[in-house]
Amino acid sequence: MNEPKKKLALIGYGRMGRLVGELAPEHGFAVVLKLDEFNNENGAGMTAENFAGVDVAVDFSIPSVVADNAVRLAEMQTPVAIGATGWLDELDRVRAAVERHDAALVYGANFSVGVNAFYRIVEAAAKALAGQEEYDAFLYEAHHKFKVDAPSGTALRLLDAMREAGYARAVDVASNRVGHVPGTHEIGFDSAADTIRVTHAARSRVGFARGALKAARWIMGRKGLYEFSKIWDRL
Repeated sequence: MNEPKKKLALIGYGRMGRLVGELAPEHGFAVVLKLDEFNNENGAGMTAENFAGVDVAVDFSIPSVVADNAVRLAEMQTPVAIGATGWLDELDRVRAAVERHDAALVYGANFSVGVNAFYRIVEAAAKALAGQEEYDAFLYEAHHKFKVDAPSGTALRLLDAMREAGYARAVDVASNRVGHVPGTHEIGFDSAADTIRVTHAARSRVGFARGALKAARWIMGRKGLYEFSKIWDRL
């Protein structure tokens, strides 16, 4: 007998939200609530009535509303996987709400398994070259023209990974917003003798959506706040 599908709420119903909804059934979810700019203006849709019976939410809304959404979900004890970026300046407020209400939240600059493996590759390269001062580092990232934040959340996480690996020198960062690029990130190390480049290029948003659904399955039944880059290989 098949397991009943878990009830999923989608917060933000743009390109990513729609794709998550399309792929939800293959991950054991039934979408029971879709919130967008038309039915969730000023958080109007974030009510206990709407979320009654919802097992977990996935949030790909705009950066300016993510933190408020997360606080309300914590109050309602609804676990959430947040794939939206550009809101981390409010992470402390969100963390406090999660802890206060003993809630559950997983967030990530990028839910793609490939990107999260890429973080580790970049970390290893940065560690290897941290003491080699003849190598300067650069980061280039490109996304579609509709993406709001620049540098991307993934780019910022890459910079954090480099710093955590001990690469303390400046990293030159460039961003490009054009066309329909799903997402490209390149880290380079350049010296007078040679250049080292490592690149991740997404072919579509499917990897992001599937990762978000895996994160949503994982966060159900847990408590606390988690970053996806720390837990993705446990899924």
